[in-house]
Amino acid sequence: MKRTPSGLSLIIGINKPQNMTSHDVVNACRRIFGERRVGHVGTLDPLATGVLLLCVGPATRLESYLVGHEKTYRVRIAFGAGTDTDDADGRVIRTGEIPSKLADEGFARSFLAGMIGETSQLPPAYSAVKVAGKKSYEAARAGIIIDLKPRTVEILSAQLNGITSEYLTLTSDTETIEQECLIWDVTFKVSKGTYIRSLARDMGNALSCPAHVITLERLSVGNANLDDCVSLETLSEIGKAAALDPVLLLDKRFIYADDEMAERISHGQTLGGASCALFEYNARRHADEFCACTSGVCESKQPPADGELVAVLHKNKLIALYAYSLEKQAYSARCVFQTGVSRGADI
Repeated sequence: MKRTPSGLSLIIGINKPQNMTSHDVVNACRRIFGERRVGHVGTLDPLATGVLLLCVGPATRLESYLVGHEKTYRVRIAFGAGTDTDDADGRVIRTGEIPSKLADEGFARSFLAGMIGETSQLPPAYSAVKVAGKKSYEAARAGIIIDLKPRTVEILSAQLNGITSEYLTLTSDTETIEQECLIWDVTFKVSKGTYIRSLARDMGNALSCPAHVITLERLSVGNANLDDCVSLETLSEIGKAAALDPVLLLDKRFIYADDEMAERISHGQTLGGASCALFEYNARRHADEFCACTSGVCESKQPPADGELVAVLHKNKLIALYAYSLEKQAYSARCVFQTGVSRGADI
């Protein structure tokens, strides 16, 4: 049955379960809300769990503004075997002896510290990266070799949580094997575009021991943390009450619009810079900032920067994104919502 617009416009965070694709989660959300316009921000592999942001209704227009944030992952990396997908869902393509030094926590911490900084990374062959309009994983499944290009990514932090040894059940082209592997449990904070599977593969190469990801959990995307997310079961019970604040997720300063300004914004009209006071969340400011109200919001002391994107709020909804022009001393419309994006019930 064809779905009609639900009238909803919001962003939610789902704690994605294992063995579901990101698109599976989108389809589940469409059924829950009766809304066809649902999109996910970033992709999680079926193996992975954790933070997956979904935009519902007109809020899907915010997807492109939410993809550049840093992300935090907790991953368990198995040394001793490598797979064609660089994770436990793939087929074993090589095994190797595990150097004894890998079991030493001091060595592991030193190695991880050396990973921090910018690096060139080749995405996994089984990934959603497109080359000439074709997704890499589609080509890989068809047996086609695709020419993926390295990309520059940044590892912001790498913390060892522990080291264990486990026997894993692995599958090759011809048999199922029991392989003893050494497991590093690591929390990474990384820039956008970083593939944790590629990190595991490259760590194995650097340590002369094949490696792959056995579990992966995304703990945060920008300001959205696992505690902000709900299960699909909970979402089906509470519905729109799961809405997250898009202003916090965008991490932009914001303008409060009165009714007159909101009417002008609905037509995409320019806003004079002098007439627009800028605000921000006090939580990310120093303790001596003046708090404008008990909601933790304070007026910004810094003037708008050239090209700065700001959110515009009216009646507890995000109604537009505007960009500032230093030359014109004015804000111009970048994205206007005739149906404002909900900021949640507790704002």
